[in-house]
Amino acid sequence: MEPYPEAQCFQEKRDEEKGSVKIVHVKKRVLFICGSINQTRQLHQISMHLPDVDASFTPYYCDGVLEIIRKSGILDSTILGDKLKDRCLAYLRTYDLDIDDRGTHGPYDLVVTCSDLIYPRNIRNTPCVLVQEGMTDPENLIYHIVRRLRFLPLWLASTSTTGLSGLYNRFCVASEGYRDLFIRKGADPAKIVVTGMPNFDNCASYLKNEFPLRHFVLVCTSDMRETFKFENRKMFIRKAVRIAAGRQLVFKFHPNENFARAEREVRRHAPGALIYTSGNTDEMIANCDVLITRLSTTVYVGMALGKECYSDFPMEELRLLVPLQNRSASRRIAEVCTGMIEDRHAEEEFHAGPRRYLPRGSMYRLIIAGLFRGTGV
Repeated sequence: MEPYPEAQCFQEKRDEEKGSVKIVHVKKRVLFICGSINQTRQLHQISMHLPDVDASFTPYYCDGVLEIIRKSGILDSTILGDKLKDRCLAYLRTYDLDIDDRGTHGPYDLVVTCSDLIYPRNIRNTPCVLVQEGMTDPENLIYHIVRRLRFLPLWLASTSTTGLSGLYNRFCVASEGYRDLFIRKGADPAKIVVTGMPNFDNCASYLKNEFPLRHFVLVCTSDMRETFKFENRKMFIRKAVRIAAGRQLVFKFHPNENFARAEREVRRHAPGALIYTSGNTDEMIANCDVLITRLSTTVYVGMALGKECYSDFPMEELRLLVPLQNRSASRRIAEVCTGMIEDRHAEEEFHAGPRRYLPRGSMYRLIIAGLFRGTGV
């Protein structure tokens, strides 16, 4: 196995007058591959606990044929799309973070990514820490097809196949329950570290807020339709009306939703409901009495705060998965990153876990490899 290409840790500094050369130390370089605003905030928090590294950030990206598909606009509603990329870049510029779009200014000593569903070629030989950023999708028919037909790319099954690439060195997860879940799906137990999940590790902090409303029923929608999933929004709204039973109903739309369409639907089926397209969702949850969701990670905030919660997932399952409330997830993940940087034997375990593969030499393998290059296959 080829060792990792190490980034330049030392540079020559020449003194022309004295004719001497001095070797100076350069910080280790870490690339953070971001995505949605939630994912970007999480990785930013982790980087703040790594003051001794040179941190660079990039929006989520791909290569190969998938990049051609992305440029067509079909994926604009995903974290590969220009809309979410622009939001990510705006966040990075707001905090004056170093931007290396698509990681072209490597090599890096470590990559920290928010998803392993797509794995670009230029990070394949770099140690990697994968960070769980939220709830994973249900294990539907597509999930089982992708698990069975290993030549298919993981992203076809959305986040339900998170952690199954085997291409990372460490996988930082939200709780012991999620560790068990990912192991059951096929992730390597030796690579999983329970750290908690940034943004969801101190939900009690949201109780002190300035959101004006109290004692209402909050509905946090999901971007299912925007990410190519079916949703009967009319039925969902009517369910929320029944649960509210005359109490004030408040809708907080997912930031990736088609706001105009979503607002029309609420006006039609829940007249009198209040609608928010922006604002701090966590503070709204802290002030509500009831939280209604579908496939949203926000349900964990409500559960951690003892709210009456509804989700498409069985509540007994979610109780086992609630992220640790340790108020230290970012720091713990940063410690995992530091350990990876300092581990001189990391190359010995690279790709040591289960990997997706195709039989060598088959024409089918060549076709699929070309089609899904850079997607984790």
